[in-house]
Amino acid sequence: MNISVELTLTPLQNDFETPIINFIKKLRASQYTVLENPLSTQIYGDYDGIMKLLTSEVKTAFEKENNILLTMKIVKSDRSNYEPTF
Repeated sequence: MNISVELTLTPLQNDFETPIINFIKKLRASQYTVLENPLSTQIYGDYDGIMKLLTSEVKTAFEKENNILLTMKIVKSDRSNYEPTF
């Protein structure tokens, strides 16, 4: 089953960019399609593989920071080719 996941990692500290960049680089190094915009990162692919990757990478990000927030949305389909029709 394919999924689309939207992630927003928010370190609650002054130096917030470094943890975000490190998290995105780990996702980019995976076999999955990763797209970014200024507000979030999207990852697309197989449910089991993505959830395994996210479990590991979110845990790593959380272990490195004292105060951090992750917002995640999951859609049951690969929406990586979505184009607005309006």
